[in-house]
Amino acid sequence: MLLLVIFAVFFAFALAGVPLVYALLLTTFGVIAAFGLSHPIQSVVLSFVGGVEAFHLVAVPLFIVAGELLSRGGVGRRIVAFASMIFGFLPGGLGIVTVVSSLLFGGVSGSAVAGSAAIGSVMIPAMAARGYGKPFGAALVSAAGTLAVIIPPSIPMLVYGFVGNVSVKDLFLSGVVPGILFALGMIVICVWHGRRTGCDPGGARPSAEQLRRSFLACLPALLMPVAILGGIWTGIFTPTESAAVAVIYGFVIARFVYRDIAWRDVPRLVLDSFATSAVVMVVIGATAALAWLITIEQVPAMLIELVRSISGSQWGFLLLLNIALLLLGIFIEPVPALILTAPLFIPTARAFGVDPVHLGLIMTCNLAIGLYTPPVGGTLFVAARIAGVGMGAMTRSLIPIFVVSVAVLLLVTYVPALPMALVWASR
Repeated sequence: MLLLVIFAVFFAFALAGVPLVYALLLTTFGVIAAFGLSHPIQSVVLSFVGGVEAFHLVAVPLFIVAGELLSRGGVGRRIVAFASMIFGFLPGGLGIVTVVSSLLFGGVSGSAVAGSAAIGSVMIPAMAARGYGKPFGAALVSAAGTLAVIIPPSIPMLVYGFVGNVSVKDLFLSGVVPGILFALGMIVICVWHGRRTGCDPGGARPSAEQLRRSFLACLPALLMPVAILGGIWTGIFTPTESAAVAVIYGFVIARFVYRDIAWRDVPRLVLDSFATSAVVMVVIGATAALAWLITIEQVPAMLIELVRSISGSQWGFLLLLNIALLLLGIFIEPVPALILTAPLFIPTARAFGVDPVHLGLIMTCNLAIGLYTPPVGGTLFVAARIAGVGMGAMTRSLIPIFVVSVAVLLLVTYVPALPMALVWASR
């Protein structure tokens, strides 16, 4: 009963347009008052503060700064040029370039919205000029941008690892194969669309010299995720320390290698990054307060019993988990959604024999799909604004992408060897 009331009250506030931070806090205090619970206000406040004061959360604003350093300049343009050299000659080539560019840029920025904006601003006009419909271009950009939260360095996975006390290294490794699978699914759609419509039948192959120049132009940026994951994997630095390494590396590349930013740009860039970080951290604090209430009232135990009463199998639990998270992801961004639900689902998953790393990957993939599921979604709005198209037209173009994405989601859910093979090999 308490669990249903908490989510009913929260969604009522969220759907009414109440800002997320206030919706979370009003839900926490409202449930305490409505049920006559004896928790003092000080406990809620301490939970809020405790949710953001952990040292390892320093990695969140640092990764945001690193992503801003590389996304403000011409990294996106260089990555698009490199992807065009490799895949532009194929049927549906520009669509494939969009997907591959988003995958590569996601490994640099870790931000779905930043990736959609950087790649979309280049690729949507180019696709429209080639004959692609703007709704399809916007739909593809909004979906491909979410690859950034599945592959490392994924900020939602980072937060999940800290909240659930799960290895960030293992989480990052678990996202590599699923990220590639989601990208391959979108590429298949691009080839099908290019051949079916005849808008992009393909062209001439580039020369080896053109490939070499394009690769060398974007190599410094592409080395950042390799350095981060390699450093964590080998134990040279921790995930928190890797965020600081990413900032230093990103600054050196943006300022001295690419020369995309000047010294005068640095203060504004840092201020903008930390303004974004402040919003994220306040939401994390408010979510931590509600998560504390959920945990102390033994709601996870209630959830386990509820799930067992509906389906006592691991298969049934995973199906219910996917349905619940796909719906939740429509309304809530990945980071607060993970903080809110991780304390609920981690004990439940353990009761059904699901590895917490695999659980984190499943949750992240579901919430990534939610970012481009109508009627709301971060990447959905960014792509629609760039293309200047309505949600109705985009929704029709999103249907095949959504179907393929759900198929990949079910594959990585029920075939754990796909996302977990690299994790098992590293243990």
